[in-house]
Amino acid sequence: MRHALRQLGLIGATIAIAIAASAASSPSDPLNSVMWDALRDQYFAGAPVVFDEAVKVTAPAAAEDTRAVPVSVDATALGRVVEMVAIADLNPFPLVLRYHPGTAAPYIATRVKIQQATAVRGAARTADGVWHVSGVLVDAAGGGCSAPPASYAQKDWADHVGEVQARLWPADPDGVARLRLRIRHPNDTGLVDGIPAYFVETLRVDALTPGGSPELARIDSLEPVSENPVYSLDLRPPPDAIALVLRGRDNQGGEIQATIPMSPKPAGVSGSVGQ
Repeated sequence: MRHALRQLGLIGATIAIAIAASAASSPSDPLNSVMWDALRDQYFAGAPVVFDEAVKVTAPAAAEDTRAVPVSVDATALGRVVEMVAIADLNPFPLVLRYHPGTAAPYIATRVKIQQATAVRGAARTADGVWHVSGVLVDAAGGGCSAPPASYAQKDWADHVGEVQARLWPADPDGVARLRLRIRHPNDTGLVDGIPAYFVETLRVDALTPGGSPELARIDSLEPVSENPVYSLDLRPPPDAIALVLRGRDNQGGEIQATIPMSPKPAGVSGSVGQ
């Protein structure tokens, strides 16, 4: 009997230690989101997570257009960042995108759909495996994810899917050049009955140089990114880069391609999707 009680005591102590360790590695959410625990387990896979104001998330306190809410995540204060994510907690599809900055600065801005008032988060993973998380609350009337794309009301919308507009600013003294992209695409979530999901799935920016085409940055985007996706990235092109090359695809196999010449003046380009 004493042996059994001792065993129960050891088990209880082990459980208490595990609970304490879990609590220590999972700090309470400063935004008090009911979804945080589930999202942390789903998207950070047991990795260490800290809430860190060094990650700057910018979004309006109230969404004027729930189909296109501007959001930026800036983790440049952390230095070297391996991966970034953006999350809208209460969306039907919470994960907005994953960004692999490569040699680029850890900064990304885009526009997202918001279904209802929600916490919007940015997270950055540093080389030590720690996720640094921050976020803001965005009030919204709702419906941004379930609204059909406006593109479908245009008879020739399919003829323009994949067209790319780009503007590249001259590099600053640190070699950082801002690239802004706009891609013609419905980016449909598939939440309307009878209409399948149709969205840009991945984008990659390479530098075209005499010696090859090194990858500068990659975006894995998902349903919550707004129709006609817009992205701003802070890239570090090599000094001998002749142009930037954008390559990507959507979830139905359409290919996106565009070449953006290096220029001392902002440049605009057009590309297309191959179906």
